[in-house]
Amino acid sequence: MSEVGHALQQLNESIERGSSESRAKALWHATDILVGGEFSEEQIRLFGDVITRLAEEIELAARAELSRRLAHSNNAPPKVVQMLAFDDAIVVAGPVLQFSPRLDVKALVANVRAKGQPHLLAIARRASVPIEVTDELVTRGNQEVVQSVAANDGARFSDFGFRQMIKRAAGDAVLAERIGLRKDIGPQMFRQLIAKASDEVRRKLEQERPELAKEIQASVSQAAGKLYSSFGPGQESYLALKQAVTEAHKAGRINEKTIYAYALAHRFEEAVIALSLLCSLPSGVIEQMLVVNNRDMILVLAKALAFSWDTAMALLFLGAENHRISSSELESLKAEFKRADIRMSRGILEVYQSHWRAGQSASMPRPLH
Repeated sequence: MSEVGHALQQLNESIERGSSESRAKALWHATDILVGGEFSEEQIRLFGDVITRLAEEIELAARAELSRRLAHSNNAPPKVVQMLAFDDAIVVAGPVLQFSPRLDVKALVANVRAKGQPHLLAIARRASVPIEVTDELVTRGNQEVVQSVAANDGARFSDFGFRQMIKRAAGDAVLAERIGLRKDIGPQMFRQLIAKASDEVRRKLEQERPELAKEIQASVSQAAGKLYSSFGPGQESYLALKQAVTEAHKAGRINEKTIYAYALAHRFEEAVIALSLLCSLPSGVIEQMLVVNNRDMILVLAKALAFSWDTAMALLFLGAENHRISSSELESLKAEFKRADIRMSRGILEVYQSHWRAGQSASMPRPLH
């Protein structure tokens, strides 16, 4: 009989009539053979079927040891690994969640959705974390989980993932710094981060990433109101344009249709002035939202004004870098817009209005999604 057959026979005999001690002995013997040998997937599956039967009866400490032994092995039976990964005890689930190459994306996503924060933290520390998994982690994880995955060089993020992390970096200097230090963060996302970051975070990022010092300063200038529009607020052409849009507003000709037309035609200044009049906010505030592409607030304003998705989308494209947004990201934004409550959006707008009427120039309140 082959070594594989002998080990499997030992396991079966232990399950059927062996003592707890003999079952544990056979389990560790078979596990050591499995981890140290070369087997086909079919042979691994056979090992897995028998080990699963044994593992269902062993105590917590033994399950934790089994997880530790299988965590790094390419021979680990997927069925066993998944059973261990979904164990409620993190001492059991942790090793395979963090290290096992036998957990696929589907299993990891399911685990994030079903288990608690210690399980999510273990997944966040994997050597490689695919986009589908990071999307779930930054949405469902607590601050420790998000900080951990942001610092993980092996993690990959979608634009949605970066936006979620930037949202959560408000008031969290550690997270903001870790996001800013990532080499894979795009210029647009980086500008959004810097626009919301504290002075301390900006200084640290300038020290750690001197190649981005000019980008950081440019983003700070934008957020302070030094805008990229072709007209300056003090120029005669801008003043004439503002007067014309203001007169149209007084005459009742500024509405959603007008905003939509301005955005489609990339008439940035007119769109900013018109929106500021409709929202009762300074034009500088509206322009800042568009320049740094604050998509959360663009959606809030569109919803508060009872605009359609088409108009909201036109404004998003107006503020996007090179007026481009990926189709997957656009679908996510559309879903977010559809979910948003108009009363809550109007409440957020009222907070902004009160904030700016009071003349406060501190950081603005975070949108409540």
